[in-house]
Amino acid sequence: MRSDLSMLRLLLTVWVSVQLVSQALGARVDTIDVPSARMNRTLRAAVVLPERYLKAKKRDTQPFPVLYLLHGGTGSFRDWLTKPADNQLLHHLADQYNLIIVTPDGDQTSYYFDSPLVSSSQFETFISQELIHKIDNTYRTVRDRKGRIIAGLSMGGHGAMFIASRHPDLFAAAGSMSGVMNINTATWKVKPDFAKSRAENFAKLLGPPAAGDATYPGYTMVTLADRLKSNGLPLIFDIGVDDFLIETNRDLHRRLLENNTPHEYTERPGEHTWAYWENALPYQVLFFSRVLKANNVMVP
Repeated sequence: MRSDLSMLRLLLTVWVSVQLVSQALGARVDTIDVPSARMNRTLRAAVVLPERYLKAKKRDTQPFPVLYLLHGGTGSFRDWLTKPADNQLLHHLADQYNLIIVTPDGDQTSYYFDSPLVSSSQFETFISQELIHKIDNTYRTVRDRKGRIIAGLSMGGHGAMFIASRHPDLFAAAGSMSGVMNINTATWKVKPDFAKSRAENFAKLLGPPAAGDATYPGYTMVTLADRLKSNGLPLIFDIGVDDFLIETNRDLHRRLLENNTPHEYTERPGEHTWAYWENALPYQVLFFSRVLKANNVMVP
């Protein structure tokens, strides 16, 4: 009997050890501070490093491609790591594709452009210059547009497409999930008080709409279809059929079809929820992996 108990304890010890080792393997998340000289403040970002990166020997100089993944309105840099039902989603994708994933803070309602009126809201510059500089000088990255991707959800979907449209020299592809493709809140299927609050936010950041055009030409994606065409970046965007932003996405899709811009557009069952985005992200990363493979920057 004593021998059986000893064997049981030994087996239990071995099992616990295996579990601890398995938990120690896989992707790791760093949380870093990113100074912004442009905004005179410091923001935070999470950096998901794949297991392959962590296991590299000191003499290994293999650079890794990077996905910059933006959060939505009223969110934070932690959203992609805490809001999905599977809070290991980014870990799995980083390991599957040997990809560094960076989730920066974008404030709650910045929409990721540089505000001409609010000096503390300069997120186009922050993402395209200060964040990339910090990541490239902290980690072993592909320091070239061929190895950089940008994507996001909702406000972050707008931000990813907007920043990529203005900086095609920095990114190999761009993607949006449930993105705000028109910041004219009259095109959103939302309650009047929410539309009013967001319209007031855009007026604070960009000023009153010129000639009453709340689309804000040059700051919203439905007005940038020709720029997307001339840039020639691979594009992917999708949205749920019950999402309140669906008409803004259909509008951009139509404009890209009309000017013959290659892109991948999908409508799926779903709403403006984390259940939808958790399902959508792996499809986008698969799309991006093909771009990175064609650019010969995928890590074996």
